[in-house]
Amino acid sequence: MAQRVLDRLLNAIEGDDRLDRPGHRLEQGLAFAQNLLGVTRGRARGFLHGVWLGHPFHPLLTDIPIGAWTTALVLDLRGHERTARAAVGLGLAGALAAAVTGLNDWQYTHDDARRVGLVHGTLNTIALGLYGWSWWQRGRGRHGRGRIAALLGYPVIAISGYLGGTLTYRHRIGADQTDRRLDPRRFTRVLPERDLPEGRPHRARAGDVDVALVRSDGRVHALVDACPHLRGPLSRGWLRDGAIVCPWHGSAFELRTGESLNGPAVHPAQCLQTRVRDGWIEVRPRAAASPPGGTSARRQEGWP
Repeated sequence: MAQRVLDRLLNAIEGDDRLDRPGHRLEQGLAFAQNLLGVTRGRARGFLHGVWLGHPFHPLLTDIPIGAWTTALVLDLRGHERTARAAVGLGLAGALAAAVTGLNDWQYTHDDARRVGLVHGTLNTIALGLYGWSWWQRGRGRHGRGRIAALLGYPVIAISGYLGGTLTYRHRIGADQTDRRLDPRRFTRVLPERDLPEGRPHRARAGDVDVALVRSDGRVHALVDACPHLRGPLSRGWLRDGAIVCPWHGSAFELRTGESLNGPAVHPAQCLQTRVRDGWIEVRPRAAASPPGGTSARRQEGWP
């Protein structure tokens, strides 16, 4: 019964195109604010997305308000008013941090996921307001009002958390969307070497996999032609400071390692091993990662 109700709720949200107009306006406002603050590239953007963690930063921060406000609920039941207020305050701080990172991730979503994310953020804002009022009333000695506000806010944050889980597990926002199990395992011809220009990505085919080939400083690089964020075509991107930039959302990946440099992609792009034989560029999936400078790593890079 509960599952049917939740499925109907999700289907209603995903199918409601009335959410698109406020979503686009919010996106434009966020982009303008980030441009003013200088957050659109580099370390600040990568920090908010969680590039330094290797997975999105936002889900980690959401545990703070949920855990703190659950603790406050238990403390209220036991009559520990001062400690409950401290827990509510901790949750407010965590919720504000989660809101900043969540908005930063949300603006790089599309269609159904964007609609779910907009409702998710709206519910979080309502919960934040209720808990903020709860914290304020407790500070003025009106603990009864504070408890009522917290009780009203808790189911709101619970539903919002469910929608957040939907973004991760149903829409795979923040998940690595590339297929890491690639065939063929042997070197496969993909393009005559003479047909690959310097400094411009080129799309080729290796078996059933699209590949983005790049010649930079005389060296041939190959990556799976799908950005880990939302599978944007890297072969339609451009080069910048030794990295290939996804044309959809601007994620930049280091050519040699595939490392994400700025987000919204937090996972590395999948690099392929390359070689040139008899005038043809050949590629194959790399072996399991090994420490930099190790024997396996040198072989993957085509060293003797």
